[in-house]
Amino acid sequence: MKIAYKSREVERFTIGVTVLTAIVTASTFVLLYGFEEVRFFAVRTLHIVQVAAFLAFLSEKLIRFVNSESKKEFFFANWFEIPLLLTLMVILFWAERWFVDGGAAIMGALGVYLVVQVVIKACRNCVQFAASGGNATMALISVFVILIMTGTGMLMLPRSHNLERMSFVDALFTSTSATCVTGLVVKDTGSDFTMMGQIVILALIQLGGLGIVIFGAVIALLLGQALSVRESVAMRDLLSAQTLGRISQMIAFIIIFTMFVEALGAVSLLSMWDDVPGVVEFGHERWFQSIFHSISAFCNAGFGLFDDSLVRYRDSLGVYTVIAPLIILGGFGFGVIYNLFQVFWDRLKRCFRKRLQPEALFDFAPPVRVRLQTKIVLSMSLILIVGGALAIMTLEHYSPKPDHDSRFKIALFQSITARTAGFNTVDIPGLSDANKLVLMALMFVGGSPGSSAGGIKTVTLTVLIMIVYATLRRRPQVEVFRRRVSPTVAGRAITVTVLFVAILLFTTLLLYITERNSGFGLVDIMFEAASALGTVGLTTGVTPTLTTAGKLIIIAVMLIGRLGPLTLLAAITFNLKPGVYEYPAEPVIVG
Repeated sequence: MKIAYKSREVERFTIGVTVLTAIVTASTFVLLYGFEEVRFFAVRTLHIVQVAAFLAFLSEKLIRFVNSESKKEFFFANWFEIPLLLTLMVILFWAERWFVDGGAAIMGALGVYLVVQVVIKACRNCVQFAASGGNATMALISVFVILIMTGTGMLMLPRSHNLERMSFVDALFTSTSATCVTGLVVKDTGSDFTMMGQIVILALIQLGGLGIVIFGAVIALLLGQALSVRESVAMRDLLSAQTLGRISQMIAFIIIFTMFVEALGAVSLLSMWDDVPGVVEFGHERWFQSIFHSISAFCNAGFGLFDDSLVRYRDSLGVYTVIAPLIILGGFGFGVIYNLFQVFWDRLKRCFRKRLQPEALFDFAPPVRVRLQTKIVLSMSLILIVGGALAIMTLEHYSPKPDHDSRFKIALFQSITARTAGFNTVDIPGLSDANKLVLMALMFVGGSPGSSAGGIKTVTLTVLIMIVYATLRRRPQVEVFRRRVSPTVAGRAITVTVLFVAILLFTTLLLYITERNSGFGLVDIMFEAASALGTVGLTTGVTPTLTTAGKLIIIAVMLIGRLGPLTLLAAITFNLKPGVYEYPAEPVIVG
């Protein structure tokens, strides 16, 4: 919601003071909770700064209220401030009676208020930044970079890790891997990071998987604020939606569906930890393990809290009935899931209406149909999952290594996770080169558009196959499920694939130079490059041994894989104007 103010100078000054206050507030929390002991400032001094920040936020609201042209619009945009302030006042006056340590309770409540203020302001600014009217792709890249750098700083805090020192490059690598939902690690997540560090990684996975801009829109909708036209357009582009009409409903569906699926996954995983006794013993550890792996699986991140991923749980039912479905759902993309939900809900309503309202039999309104995008994603995902599993099982069965495991369920899970997530139930370095090539092919394809998965995407592969089919059949147009695909989409599919191949080969050559003394072969190095570019997270053992130059290369490739080469190309060529002329045509021979 865009609020008009009387004086722009006053509003700009208020914004500057608010940004400075938010930065100072965040710094106080870092000093209070990021270090074992506060060395530079006394705790009392930091609490005084937080009280001053509270007064600054309060003054900001009063100034903006006076400066706003419509007091009613301002009130509706900031109605949540009233219950927050009332709750804070109640705790302030009754803390001594309700709590043993009244001062600590007051500062705790004040801290919660300040965190809410900073989070809401950050989310709002992300949405407004994405809808600023400039280069939207550059805005998206900037948001990712800011999130990565913030995560890097938090992971370097002493309370975030169990190491003597966390280097900047290692923290940057971990933050990028989590934000880009890749799963490649140079430090063991379960042992090298504390609970605080693991929570930071989990937050980066959730924000990076769904998109912090979408979270900003969710915050705005939860606070009862309607999105402006520009903000709705930005959300449509991020979600790959087709219309603006139901952007708010789609965003609400995304957050509700995500919370429901991740919660259901966490509850379903609780009993799985009993399959390997002595690994996860206490109740709070079980819950954290379940929540962490559920979010990591649904966001297709592949981060785990065990040093062998899920190898020790390879025979557990939960891996195949909980984690695998979470990975598949997360790889579909929210546009596909939302379309399936619309179709299901429409048919359910029609069924009940026909039973309860006989006159509804004469309702000739067209039913909600399954879109072409949904058909392509579902069919190609099924082909890749089953085909990949059969290939892995067959190649491993005829592998010359005596310790192979060619069971179908093992191959099926590896086929599912290789395209999107990065969990593994087999020893990846021990696989044959043929199976590594199969996994590289699956990682190259990746998930589906609108999801957190990388790769060229399932729809791109389908369009490429149908282009070849149309050429062989001498069809003038590319057709899929009796629908015509526009030449623009076909050209985009070819462009994405060529860029991915070029980046993969170039990255492999760079890593072959930087890791020339590592002892790994070309297949292993290309596997690592494909895993980073596809944001998968599988490794043949190259990642923990990477040089500093190699880590920086993988960091860049993970970011490219998460955003997509086409997104980066659009950001670079944003100001280029299309040509308004055509050259004469002349035939050339191809093939």
